[in-house]
Amino acid sequence: MAMQAKTALRIVVAAAAIGLLAYQHWHRDEANGATENHAATDSASASTKQVPPVVRTWQRGALTFKSCELGRPGSGATAEAWCTVFEVPENRDDPQSRRIGLKLAIARSDAQVPEPDMAVLLAGGPGEAATESWVIEAPAFAEVRKHHDVLLLDQRGTGGSNPLSCKKAEDAADETTFTLDLDKVRKNVAACLAEVKQKADPRYYTTTIAAQDLEDVRKALGSPTFDLIGVSYGTRMAQQYLVHYPDSVRSVVLDSAVPNQAVLGEDFAANLDNALKKNFAGCIAVAACKQRFGDSMQTLYQLRDALRANPHTVSFRDPQTYETVERPLSEFSLASVVRMFAYEPETAALLPLSINAAAHGDVGPLLGQAKLLNGDLRGDMNNGMSMSVICSEDADLLQPRPQDQNAILGNHLVDAIKAQCDVWPHGIRPADFHAPLKSDKPILILSGEFDPVTPPSYGEQILPGLTNGRQLIFKGQGHSLLARGCMPQLLGKFITKPDPKQLDASCLDKLSDMPAFIDFNGASP
Repeated sequence: MAMQAKTALRIVVAAAAIGLLAYQHWHRDEANGATENHAATDSASASTKQVPPVVRTWQRGALTFKSCELGRPGSGATAEAWCTVFEVPENRDDPQSRRIGLKLAIARSDAQVPEPDMAVLLAGGPGEAATESWVIEAPAFAEVRKHHDVLLLDQRGTGGSNPLSCKKAEDAADETTFTLDLDKVRKNVAACLAEVKQKADPRYYTTTIAAQDLEDVRKALGSPTFDLIGVSYGTRMAQQYLVHYPDSVRSVVLDSAVPNQAVLGEDFAANLDNALKKNFAGCIAVAACKQRFGDSMQTLYQLRDALRANPHTVSFRDPQTYETVERPLSEFSLASVVRMFAYEPETAALLPLSINAAAHGDVGPLLGQAKLLNGDLRGDMNNGMSMSVICSEDADLLQPRPQDQNAILGNHLVDAIKAQCDVWPHGIRPADFHAPLKSDKPILILSGEFDPVTPPSYGEQILPGLTNGRQLIFKGQGHSLLARGCMPQLLGKFITKPDPKQLDASCLDKLSDMPAFIDFNGASP
């Protein structure tokens, strides 16, 4: 809405003072090494002359961009940007291999002459596309864009970069969202692979190869230095790029950081249990919440045990269509749903209420909200690219852990990943891929106190290898923190002056946990 209002204002001003604005716009683009081409055709009669179509282009380095609108699957929201396609070989060891196009966009700075370094958003997942995430992430970059352009590159296999999509197989596999049959998992993955193989070789869609893509893009842009801003899996991408191209990096922000030495999935069960216990402790500390729900962790375990002994089909109202739907409910589906709720404080606050309702036979609040969350994830994530990353970089190191057997998530996720990677092709992982990061670059680590997947302990594992690093803990928060509280302002300050130890982050002290809902009207007074 803010972007639309700003554009409308420019149109009004242009009608009043077109000569002055034309000069200013030309001067700004010339300062950026940019040009605009206008294509027009006069009509036969001056009295019926039409407003000519305008083709707007912008040159940055060796790349020509066109004005575009970036959107997000399942949403009508858009954001203005400048887009192009950058071609690379799929197999970088064979320049004659299939060429794939990478979707590239730049959200330009508000400044007439931006700073020479560029901020880079590295999306999470693995499987999210930066250009599709931008609509949600853009407000967090408002301060950054006052002086910096922001680069958005869909990592190979996602978004507009030869996505490893298998829609037919995913549609057929919808039921595996609510149950776990490893034979079905392998069958569905094989069907997905058959679709993907028609346009891609999944072995070449790994983090290491994607880092090479990003470096080639940087050179094509005129070799600016990068301020890397990674979110979740994007923090792995940021660290791998930094390891291989340290001279290309000016600063790094790791939001919901994953240490290089981590094996994705290895301790997700323990991380989830720890986050849930911290969340539920807040409910127990409030008399009204404790009286209403008791010990929610104990209730959750009891519900899990009942489903382990008796998985069954349940009915609930679809929150979007209000039609009655049926789904198998098992301990795996319960764990998957609870894990989705735990990512954000807004949904985590619903857990005591939803778990209590499910324990008394009403699964609607839990599974209805889960259906909404899962629909958002399906639109945001590319499962094929996710499998290419995890099967190449983590799966062979992943083993079920006895200590997790009785956790809410148990070893189900590990078993599912192993089953997927029995079928999905594996790429090459460099020998030092999981070596701890060592760097003297200014690096800021953001960790949510209640993050169920990348807890503060992950950031603590990264810090020892940094000579100019700092970790910020967000009280009461979960996963993905760039837009929380005053962080957009801090992000702008850090990118302008990347000095993590001198950054005044005291404004984050105002953050707190979200109290649990007593009923669907909210928390207790």
